[in-house]
Amino acid sequence: MTWSIIARDPASGRTGIAVATRFFAVGARVPYGDPAAGALCTQALVNPLYGPRGLALLRAGVPAADVVAILTAADDGRDHRQLHVVDTFGRFAAHTGQQCVDWCGHLARADISVAGNMLTGPRVIEDTAAAYRDNMALPLARRLIAALKAGEAAGGDKRGKQSAALVIWGREEYSDLDLRVDDHADPLAELTRLEAVSRERWVHFRKFLPTRANPAGVYDRAGIDAGIAASVAAGDDAP
Repeated sequence: MTWSIIARDPASGRTGIAVATRFFAVGARVPYGDPAAGALCTQALVNPLYGPRGLALLRAGVPAADVVAILTAADDGRDHRQLHVVDTFGRFAAHTGQQCVDWCGHLARADISVAGNMLTGPRVIEDTAAAYRDNMALPLARRLIAALKAGEAAGGDKRGKQSAALVIWGREEYSDLDLRVDDHADPLAELTRLEAVSRERWVHFRKFLPTRANPAGVYDRAGIDAGIAASVAAGDDAP
């Protein structure tokens, strides 16, 4: 099940993952990331242990290819797993097990990795990657959603659709944006709606949260409200 895209945005320094599937709550078990280390997706017959173990390896400076090799070597179910990883240096690596359900496969381009299984065909991941490239003018969140929509238009998960998720990490230890559609007749349409709602207030409010540089953040409510109003007026809403 599932196809996903991992992207590193050189302009903003952010890393993002978007994923869709005909399965419940894909955002709960597929995407994992650490802004200081890298990100990964575990899918097909998902192995949730790949997430924390993979991030621990990435935090230790292990290259993406070695992370894939270490995780899959220790897993007797490796032939049924799919995994793709990006490390802190922007290196991508992937594994598609021999027993993953067709169509299955992965590809890497500059700054992105796309992987999928149980798809209608290779065009799903090819069109996902192409749409990401063709929409570089969009902010990262909307670019990732556009990429998934192109993959869905090419056929997507051959069983249909049910859930989707989008996570973006910036420079802090917490995510910049974390959206999940766990069960919906049109999950990418709902993900699009949620991303738009996030720009009404959340992406503006986020700028006042505690950070490494300012561990207390801004806690003056009047100042926050004024700052949000100014940010909305300026149209500064790109996550």
